[in-house]
Amino acid sequence: MPTYCIYVYFTWSLNLLKNLFIETIGCQMNTRDSEIMLQLLEQNGYSLSADLASADAVIVNTCSIRGKAEQKAYSFIGSLRRQKEENPDLIIAVAGCVAQQEGEKMRVRMPHVDIILGPQSIYQLPDLFLQVAAARKGIISTSQSTDFTIPSFLPDLKHGLPHKRFVTIMQGCNNYCTYCIVPYTRGREVSRRRSDILAEVQHLVASGVREITLLGQNVNSYGNDQPREERTSFPDLLRQVAAVSGLVRLRFTTSNPKDLSPALMTCFQDLAILCHHFHLPVQSGSNAVLAKMNRHYTVEQYLAQVDGLRQACPDISLTTDIIVGFPGETAADFQATMDLMEKVRYDSAFSFKYSSRPPAKSCDFEDTVSDEEKAQRLAIFQNRQKEITEERHQEMVGQSLEVMIEGISKMGQGQWSGRSSHNLIVNFHSPATYSPGDLERVTITESCFNSLRAELTQKENVKND
Repeated sequence: MPTYCIYVYFTWSLNLLKNLFIETIGCQMNTRDSEIMLQLLEQNGYSLSADLASADAVIVNTCSIRGKAEQKAYSFIGSLRRQKEENPDLIIAVAGCVAQQEGEKMRVRMPHVDIILGPQSIYQLPDLFLQVAAARKGIISTSQSTDFTIPSFLPDLKHGLPHKRFVTIMQGCNNYCTYCIVPYTRGREVSRRRSDILAEVQHLVASGVREITLLGQNVNSYGNDQPREERTSFPDLLRQVAAVSGLVRLRFTTSNPKDLSPALMTCFQDLAILCHHFHLPVQSGSNAVLAKMNRHYTVEQYLAQVDGLRQACPDISLTTDIIVGFPGETAADFQATMDLMEKVRYDSAFSFKYSSRPPAKSCDFEDTVSDEEKAQRLAIFQNRQKEITEERHQEMVGQSLEVMIEGISKMGQGQWSGRSSHNLIVNFHSPATYSPGDLERVTITESCFNSLRAELTQKENVKND
């Protein structure tokens, strides 16, 4: 998954007797895991509540990809101590990557936590709740099995956006990039059964979902862990999902450049519903740094992939991840990253200062870059990327785009907000009334840094049936 963290907060309740509050910190995978945990507990007498103070149970779903996310998780968990003292029957569960990584250390540091469970254990959560309620004794469930299989699971649509959903197709990672702890916290790659993925997509579409995003730490590796005679490649899976009747838009994230195939590029030519957006993390523009990161591709190979994607889909929106200040990164290495940015001209980039994340191998690297130098380099990169983003948005002015309605815009009365195939937010005025998931065609009239403004190019909705 990308190295950035998106902070998403969910607050949920367990019926009149059992109220549940869930806070999720992290990436899209954590968002989907929280949805699964909520559904499992709702099937066992719990219901969503926004009131932390009245909660009978609290789940904190954590992320440890960056130090800031881990600190935020521990801060929230620590704040629950007094509530636990006032209500000893309160069940506190900590899930996700910090839980997997810390295990017993978390129990020592946060003894008021009842359940510590890793990503492979979320399907056991109802049983863990019963065990804690019966024994009133802390439980740690962080074992990782090489035989782990992602269970069959059909989601409900009681919570969240009605028109778009995440569908997990795999979890874990085999790449062992030297800065990354995902292989340690989420385990080795495990691909979900193709039949289960298709059943979930069909179920969601039948329930009114119009856009689906396929999730995995490295979706390009989907199927590689399966027996050869049963294996489905990621491009083949994309084609089968795209063929589900009623699905309007299809996205996926995230990809490692080392596994990007010509067959996947061709999907952007052949699949009309595949959105014209590709998040392709490069991390650095220096071959020396990429080798030290254990990324298994060169800048030249990466640029060839960018060319291939743009040949297959000329208007594709490319986004990326960048780490500045990796151990040993010289001024020349950083300049190479700046040069790469100028060549590719990303629509946007998630960029961060390097931070050590034990037990990742880079924690042992010498030649560290000072915090001051990291901050300077990050500011230089982000300032230039902001300019390029604004230039890319300006290039959209005058173009006609189809947007999927997300809801009423904050821009004022009669304003609506939608998202283009390129994953750009578009605000426009219309006297019509829309539902989330409706499609409308607009012409871009003005560019802003975080969004675009537009006007209607036709009176009737497009393909809203």
